[in-house]
Amino acid sequence: MGQETRETRLKRLRMRAGRRGIKEMDLILMRFAESELAALGPEQLDDFEALLEENDQELYAWVSGQSAPPERHAPMIDRIARQVSGGPVS
Repeated sequence: MGQETRETRLKRLRMRAGRRGIKEMDLILMRFAESELAALGPEQLDDFEALLEENDQELYAWVSGQSAPPERHAPMIDRIARQVSGGPVS
């Protein structure tokens, strides 16, 4: 199988963002994916994809500020949390 195109990757990540284990994370991640994914560079897409591997309850706690995210996820969580709060994302 050939290498995945950027457009195919974006579609796959949008789909994964909207099909989570809890509805809150469906809404949060899908909103972020729809508005921000196209502007992310390859490394940021890698970060977002790694974040999608995490447990939804932990993701929600990180995004809502109930607990601190691991350092490796902090920049992407901060970006998502800023969008949720209505602030500037970048």
